[in-house]
Amino acid sequence: MASHGDQDLHHLHPAPADGALFCPLALLPQGWRNDVLLRWDRTGSLTQVTPDSPRGSAALASGPVLPGMPNLHSHAFQRAMAGLAETMGSPSDSFWSWRELMYRFAQRLQPRQLEAIARQTYIEMLKAGYTSVCEFHYLHHGPDGAPYADPAEMAWPLLQAADQAGIGVTLLPVLYQQGGLGGLPVSAEQRRFVAAPSWLLGLRERLLQHMPENGMRRYGVAPHSLRAVAPTGLEELLSGLAGQPGGSDAPIHIHVAEQLREVEDCLAWSGQRPVQWLLSSQPVDARWCLVHATHMDDDEYRAVAGSGAVVGLCPTTEANLGDGVIDAPRLIDGATRWGIGSDSNIAISLRAELRLLEYAQRLHHRRRNVLAVVEAPAVADRLFCQAVAGGAQASGRAVAGLMPGQRADLVVLDPGHVNLAQRSSAQLLSALVFCEHDGQMVGDVYVGGQQVVKDGRHPLEDSAREDYRHVLAALLKD
Repeated sequence: MASHGDQDLHHLHPAPADGALFCPLALLPQGWRNDVLLRWDRTGSLTQVTPDSPRGSAALASGPVLPGMPNLHSHAFQRAMAGLAETMGSPSDSFWSWRELMYRFAQRLQPRQLEAIARQTYIEMLKAGYTSVCEFHYLHHGPDGAPYADPAEMAWPLLQAADQAGIGVTLLPVLYQQGGLGGLPVSAEQRRFVAAPSWLLGLRERLLQHMPENGMRRYGVAPHSLRAVAPTGLEELLSGLAGQPGGSDAPIHIHVAEQLREVEDCLAWSGQRPVQWLLSSQPVDARWCLVHATHMDDDEYRAVAGSGAVVGLCPTTEANLGDGVIDAPRLIDGATRWGIGSDSNIAISLRAELRLLEYAQRLHHRRRNVLAVVEAPAVADRLFCQAVAGGAQASGRAVAGLMPGQRADLVVLDPGHVNLAQRSSAQLLSALVFCEHDGQMVGDVYVGGQQVVKDGRHPLEDSAREDYRHVLAALLKD
């Protein structure tokens, strides 16, 4: 793929004009409100959110309006792997055996193929009600580990795909240095991920220079995990980030405590558990997103809550990989910020992520409505609103809901859907999350005030699907 570094790809979606939408029913941070008038400016930021307002000349929303959901963790390329790892390779199949298959698959990907996969993935996210995505990007080099002439050769396709789809993006270039805790060597299949902190910081500088941050995109960093990043490398990355434009408040994401084996290996290496080690060695704060954090003890739960960091939950992927189940009541009741991600993209459904988060707790605790409390008895309402707030914090973007100063990212539900028909406002989110019948309930989607999905369809979905099918045919032909 030719480099896109010398052009701003955002021209494919011109900046929206001032706009307005009248919502007979809308979910605001303080709850459902009637006759809400939304106005946004040319940058796509909300300037007015007024309940009990006359419509005036504003366009009319065709159904109930929700804030768009931020997707705080995605590996877009893994969308093309969905369904390929569901046959037993050995009786001990686990995350670690899945990882080897993923590595082999990643070896085959070329830049244009990555773009087609990501475009299909991002369109599916929009149609599901995700209006922004944090892309955890570690396919940096050629399959043999040789750097491309342009260090951003594999980053431009992701930005191009996000721009064409019209989804907001926080791109998180990943630092990957070693094959395991204690400096184990990388495998041949991991070579295209490996980079020095200085190289990764140079990549971020290149992205900032040629495609500056704006309302639709931000750049953070992602030390992959404690097993893949040496302590000295983590220090160098974070100190270098602090000196870059926007670096002092840039998002920082890391996989941590996903697997029990990771906990055991970290204890053997350092005498501390992964989250314990991270919080004792780094000034973890609200910029950080701890992805998974599945296996924590009491002290770690308290420490994470006190740090202000977000925990990134990916229930479908965690279930698919056999990671385990987080103690969600302890997490949520402890006032820890959290959000949801589609991660491996084996499923792209915010409804499924929230539903599985609650269902896993029901199976574990053997009771219903586990994640409700007396002050917030509707499980779906509580989970949805908290996931929007936590996802926004993790993205480092103004996407925290329908209020002035935030992006005009919103989802209009299909009022004619059988699951939503005749529902009161108090029942709408419960129907959205827990009814699994008859397909998608999203009608229209706006990102930064621009409509990108209308009546459940994206304007590029047919061509994107065809490109995706051609890529799959090439990747799976052997």
